[in-house]
Amino acid sequence: MDLMTAVPLPPAAPEITFDTQVMFLGSCFAGEIGYRMASGKLPVMTNPHGTLFNPFSVAGALDRFASEYVYSEKDIYMHRNRYMSLDHHTAFSSYEKDTLIERLNDVSRAASACIRKASILFVTFGTSYVYNIKESGAIVANCHKLPSSLFIRRQASWQEIAARWKETLGRIAEVNPGLKVWFTVSPVRHLGDGAHANQLSKSHLLLATEELLGHPSVGGYFPAYEIFMDELRDYRWYAADMVHPSETAIDYIWEKFCSVFIPGHVLRLWNEAARITRAMAHRISGEPAETAPFATAMLERISDLKSRASFMDLTAEEKYFQDLLYIK
Repeated sequence: MDLMTAVPLPPAAPEITFDTQVMFLGSCFAGEIGYRMASGKLPVMTNPHGTLFNPFSVAGALDRFASEYVYSEKDIYMHRNRYMSLDHHTAFSSYEKDTLIERLNDVSRAASACIRKASILFVTFGTSYVYNIKESGAIVANCHKLPSSLFIRRQASWQEIAARWKETLGRIAEVNPGLKVWFTVSPVRHLGDGAHANQLSKSHLLLATEELLGHPSVGGYFPAYEIFMDELRDYRWYAADMVHPSETAIDYIWEKFCSVFIPGHVLRLWNEAARITRAMAHRISGEPAETAPFATAMLERISDLKSRASFMDLTAEEKYFQDLLYIK
């Protein structure tokens, strides 16, 4: 007896290994899956501009990576003595202008290098609603909690989204002809305008991605939205806010993702590395006599993994557990 509607997964997809450079851009799915990949030492760059919700800001970020854009004072917006980039997440703000510009350029250089050598780019669209700043008409990536009177909010059509993305796909194909783009739509609901408006928003995103699947630079579509909506239909799969997927739901989608893109021998090494990085993330305190057995066991794991996967950089993890042996 089948007790759920199984969502078909892509029948063929490129394998992700420890030699495959991957980039994730966009909304929450991009962040969650990208961070999981990184926890097991797979080569990935995740949201260098921070979380981006609308398709135009993701496209704009890619355009700048492709052109090796250099940020300057003209790209900075100031409000109440705080400097910010409206092309980035709220984390990109500072009371020091030069500090912010330096950070923007450091991130931009790293992302520009990554997009040129990446094999796969995963793009997640979150919403088709956009905010245009009245002063320039430009679409912003984040409003940075600025007064709402500074913006005009509207819903972009799927045709507008698809047209904008065809331009961007052409630009990144010029700098990296071998790069394949995989689209997803975030299952996170944007309920500020109600459930019906959220569904309309997602519909525009789905129609746009369907149009883009015919582009030669596009590898396919991963159905994260459909898995969450159709296979995980119960509210027990939501976090406490009843909007975001729970950790269990994200783990479920991660397993589906792995079944498509990550072969078993790679996933086994990923699991071993992820156990080590998770252990490192725990806050550990106490005398050396208390921490030494745990640290010694983890150092043995690291040594064993390095002997079988010499390409894996576990320097930071090794130092962390060595330091635990000598806590004062």
